[in-house]
Amino acid sequence: MDNRQTAGQFELLRQRRFLPFFITQFLGALNDNVFKNALIILIVFRGSELVKADADILINIAAGLFILPFFLFSASAGQWIDKYEKSRSIRTIKLIEVIIMLLAALAFVEGQIFVLIALLFLMGTQSTFFGPAKYSYIPQHLKVSELIEGNALVQMGTFVAILLGTIIGGVMIAGEQGTLYVGVTVVVVALAGYIASRFIPCTPSLTPELKINWNFFSETWRNMAFLKSNRVVFLSVLGISWFWFLGATYLVQLPNYTKTTLGGNEQVVTLLLTLFTIGIGSGSLLCHRLSGDKVEIGLVPFGSIGLTLFGIDLYFTQPEVLSGSAIGLMAFLADGHWRLIADIVLIGFFGGLYIVPLMAMVQERSDPDHLSRVIAGNNIINSLLMVLSAVVAIAALSSGLTIAQLFLLVAIFNAVVAVYIYTLVPEFFMRFMVWLLIHTIYRVKTRGLENIPDEGAVVLVCNHVSYVDAMIIGGCIRRPVRFVMYYKIYNLPVLNFIFRTARTIPIAGKYEDEALLNKAFDDIDAALADGDLVCIFPEGRLTKNGRMSTFRDGVERIIRRRPVPVVPMALQGLWGSAFSRHRANIVLRLYKGFKSAVALVVDKPVPPEQANAKMLQQKVQALLDEPVVPDKKFR
Repeated sequence: MDNRQTAGQFELLRQRRFLPFFITQFLGALNDNVFKNALIILIVFRGSELVKADADILINIAAGLFILPFFLFSASAGQWIDKYEKSRSIRTIKLIEVIIMLLAALAFVEGQIFVLIALLFLMGTQSTFFGPAKYSYIPQHLKVSELIEGNALVQMGTFVAILLGTIIGGVMIAGEQGTLYVGVTVVVVALAGYIASRFIPCTPSLTPELKINWNFFSETWRNMAFLKSNRVVFLSVLGISWFWFLGATYLVQLPNYTKTTLGGNEQVVTLLLTLFTIGIGSGSLLCHRLSGDKVEIGLVPFGSIGLTLFGIDLYFTQPEVLSGSAIGLMAFLADGHWRLIADIVLIGFFGGLYIVPLMAMVQERSDPDHLSRVIAGNNIINSLLMVLSAVVAIAALSSGLTIAQLFLLVAIFNAVVAVYIYTLVPEFFMRFMVWLLIHTIYRVKTRGLENIPDEGAVVLVCNHVSYVDAMIIGGCIRRPVRFVMYYKIYNLPVLNFIFRTARTIPIAGKYEDEALLNKAFDDIDAALADGDLVCIFPEGRLTKNGRMSTFRDGVERIIRRRPVPVVPMALQGLWGSAFSRHRANIVLRLYKGFKSAVALVVDKPVPPEQANAKMLQQKVQALLDEPVVPDKKFR
């Protein structure tokens, strides 16, 4: 995997390691929703002809049976996927789907609703096993720098498939030969998915010696305990599950909201569902551009803020008076509901920004040997939160709230949940502040980031120009960086929160605090022993005149104690900005420095036996002498 080139936007869809997998999962999600929606509409409009049972009860039973396997079998599914080679497992799952859909086609033609409901349980079981395979396959074939793009494409594809499946199932079943058309469609789509799965490349098991515990009660309990052992991953899973709570609320309530609150017909429902899906798809895809080539969890707070703001605004966009009859698409657009349309699109858009980095983070931070079981645990909690969304909706609407008020309620809930999670894991909010800095105040360019190894201990050395050097470097580099920083800068208000969250190592001069100095070198050695990236500023202080000061010999002391490669880097364009020590008036520096071009230039690693302070300074100076951005003159 290390010798692969990083793929650009949509480039993954041209590669065998991703395209067959993407097509397979897309067709699976499409088929699920064709089947489900066709069955629901069949129950609603023809249920009384075919069976003697209440339609509402049958619909709720069907929905419950589809979700039930996620509670019962997710833990076992995670073990099974972890134990066996994944491409073969996926083909087996897709072959089972073909068999289920052949039975479903016969049941549709014969009008056997109870058989279809039972088959829906089997479809839920098949999806339960496919989920861990889908999300554990991605990190085995994609580099860390491609995780965001891969997850963005999968999330976009999933929601497009949900929308298309819902529309296709509804349109087909309403036709004169609807049951026949639906039966043929689900079989053809299942066969196409199986054929696509034949081209998925071999994906060896990382734990073939694993013994499967088929007691799903004890294994589910053990799965949850294991998931909670990694605090950041567990809280990320809770964040993902909360997204599905929100998504289920919007998707389930939008049709009735359109009818009762907006006065729209089926065309308007389709429009709003389409716009919601387009929003999620565009937000998911934009994650790749906004993240660069790393898992940028700073986008998660950005997404949650958008979900809250536009969810609240959706409440205030409802019309005051409804027309006497249901209005169609053109009449709805003519009435000028553009603000409401924007809210729907932006709720989906910020949902995409929110969910993709969280999913990528779970894949990156989980133990690869247990990833399928982590995904299985994620599916269990997702299902619980989706059921909870239905319970909350029923309780809220039964108590007299309108659907618009329910949307307002969940938007406020979202703000509370976000604050709670970011309080428990401040790394999310810290990365958000860093992301804002490098995308609003500066225009940051990079060159040579590929020179920083993806794994293993490395010392980074860089010139020291401003108080935000560490934030810019940390925001550009894919891997987490442990910075060594002068303690007075480390203790600056506001910035101290960011530095502490990033596990920055404070350091002092020998004559200021020798104990802190010695502790810093011990902490640096421990970080390198753990395989971390450690960044130091060998000048020992911020530049006062824009020129680089002499490198001190601390870097030599570090690599003598722990011989690791050293990577020289240079920051360009920061001198004269508001965060440097330039003497110009700070207002002038803000004015002239806003959106100014800044660059981080990285040289190739230097072996520890060749590295010394003088040579490293020369390399950093050489990087500065070949500027990526033009020099700015501050007078």
